[in-house]
Amino acid sequence: MKRLSAALIALFTAVACWAQADSTHVRLTNLPHIYLNTFTGNSITSKTETVYARMWYVDEQDHVSFYDSLLVRVRGNSTAKLAKKPYKLKFHEKVKLLGKGRPNTKKWTLLANHADKTLLRNALTSLMGDFAGMKFTPAAKFADLTLNGQYVGNYQLSDQIDVRPHRVDVAEQDFPLSPSSNITGGYLLEVDGFKDFASGTTGFSTTRKVPVRIHYPDEDEIAPRQLAYIQSFVQDFEDRLFSPAFTDTVAGYRPLVDSTSLANWYICTEISANIDGFFSTYFYKEQNDDHIYWGPLWDYDLAYNNDSRTDRGGTSDTQHQLMKDHGYGSPGNGCREWLQQMWNDPWFAQLINRRFQELVEAGLENYLNEKLDSLTALIDASQQLNYQRWGIGTRALRERVLYSSYDRYVADVRTFLHNHISYLATAFAALQHETPTEQPVAQPAGFEPDPTSYYAIANARSGTYFDVDLHTNEVCCRQRNPQSQTQQWHISLLAGGSLFLVNRATGLALSDPSPAGSAATTNVGTSLAVAPADTTDARQHWSLVDQGDHRYNIVSLWSQHAANLSGGHAADGTPILSYTSDDRNATSANRLWLLEKAGAVTESGITPVHQDYALAYNAATGRLHFAADHLASLSFVVTIFDSQGRPVATFRACDGTSMLPFPQGLYMASWRHDGRQHSVKFLTGLHR
Repeated sequence: MKRLSAALIALFTAVACWAQADSTHVRLTNLPHIYLNTFTGNSITSKTETVYARMWYVDEQDHVSFYDSLLVRVRGNSTAKLAKKPYKLKFHEKVKLLGKGRPNTKKWTLLANHADKTLLRNALTSLMGDFAGMKFTPAAKFADLTLNGQYVGNYQLSDQIDVRPHRVDVAEQDFPLSPSSNITGGYLLEVDGFKDFASGTTGFSTTRKVPVRIHYPDEDEIAPRQLAYIQSFVQDFEDRLFSPAFTDTVAGYRPLVDSTSLANWYICTEISANIDGFFSTYFYKEQNDDHIYWGPLWDYDLAYNNDSRTDRGGTSDTQHQLMKDHGYGSPGNGCREWLQQMWNDPWFAQLINRRFQELVEAGLENYLNEKLDSLTALIDASQQLNYQRWGIGTRALRERVLYSSYDRYVADVRTFLHNHISYLATAFAALQHETPTEQPVAQPAGFEPDPTSYYAIANARSGTYFDVDLHTNEVCCRQRNPQSQTQQWHISLLAGGSLFLVNRATGLALSDPSPAGSAATTNVGTSLAVAPADTTDARQHWSLVDQGDHRYNIVSLWSQHAANLSGGHAADGTPILSYTSDDRNATSANRLWLLEKAGAVTESGITPVHQDYALAYNAATGRLHFAADHLASLSFVVTIFDSQGRPVATFRACDGTSMLPFPQGLYMASWRHDGRQHSVKFLTGLHR
């Protein structure tokens, strides 16, 4: 008999040990059990360095499946630093760990849920997503885990958020790309407050500093033109959202969002009070589909009132708070500002109220309570073992409350849900009531702004004039001084019909600093001010309402308030307030204003908006832009339509835009200027 090599003897010995060890791989509770052994026997501690391991999976029927040479590393951000760590698994070949209806793939996660004493918040949120009808919700299969022979606790076997069937099921793009490849989708994106893309992965920040990470296409496969396309698409959405015409059904943001997924994702985020919901937000785009789809729901272990961080409301108790106001995700580390702007749109307010009521009437609260009951019973034996290992009264991260029993933690979630759902019903309804009523801006009868003139604006009661306090930038009234340029205002008409008032002396625009969400009849009494001119800032958009006899109300489109002379006083320096707008607008002289021409615009002033200009397309660079002597004064918005008549992009005339992200073909640019509608057809593709 030939002698076997030492390597073969070692291999056969190892196989024999595995076969013999199979009889010792048993479940400790009613749940499946996962046994992980690293090749070295060392712990798994790194997020960046993977280690090889072997895995035995014991299912509910005690069938043992063995997997060799899988890669394991720590996953997560703050949770990666905890004693009980979450893990990312990458198998050598695709595996269907969770059966029918779940993916056949290499990548899976083991969530530790260590900061959640119920161990159930992520699973409960996935079930809420199912109830709401979201297209994909992560799996929630509970199991016990033994690592290198040591029991480490209850874990949740779940999906990796990636693109594939039964996960985020969008079109997979060509790799490598060809000149004819369709790069309109799919894309999987995340508003990533941690800015992981800054340390190696692919991403970008919008002009409002929202950090967007690209999860698909993968960082080692994405081509520059794919990056340019999706960055332009997201930027277009943001620009539309904060444009003067943001509520417009064509030029606004609505054509670029899938309303069903938007409503379901947002409502689930608010019901769970996920304080990180706008700090980490997944969304995706399908091929040949110009909509942003919202979700999946992910990372909810700190939700449901489980975070002790003092927030902007001065309390960590989120039962009576909206995450759009008190959650994390401010400019620079999230997208909370997006949602705050959406709430200024009556369409969004109605969408959220209607869908929330549908979910509540369909029995959402009872459903969640029933799932809490069933999940609690399912993991009861496992959670007892888990807390023998980790201790149930020990703070792992930022748990808001600590109890001595598991049942108290579950009861805390149940109580929170009842109180919070009741609060949301009132809060959403109030927001819908306070959102300004959507209506087209009426052009002031008898008044057409002359772009070649400045105007002085006098109060009907006092006879004093709009002026600017140069120390505070607040707007007040003073006696008429024809030589004072602080009393001279240039008024121009923006796309959508709103008016834009710029002070001659300061170059600053009239602005309403009232807080967002103010209603027309809310008496805020904020002093009007001037601010750096920005035609995209809704606070700087106004309408003139003709009340007869050449008298007008000056109404803010941001707050729906009327400009009001405080107390009707004639003393110099009397403030002009953003004030109640109601049926007294026609009779209250404090709110009525007269306009008179106060000088001609010169070359050193604002260039008349009816100047000559031309639209040009550079086939070599793919850039569409206007040419004019005074380009900065072209403030109108241009909409680009494809050959099917669908809007694909908007841009300000003074900025121009790139057509590189779009397929070659015939397009039409359309805009309104000087009271007329203009359109130009052009052909792209020579730059390809």
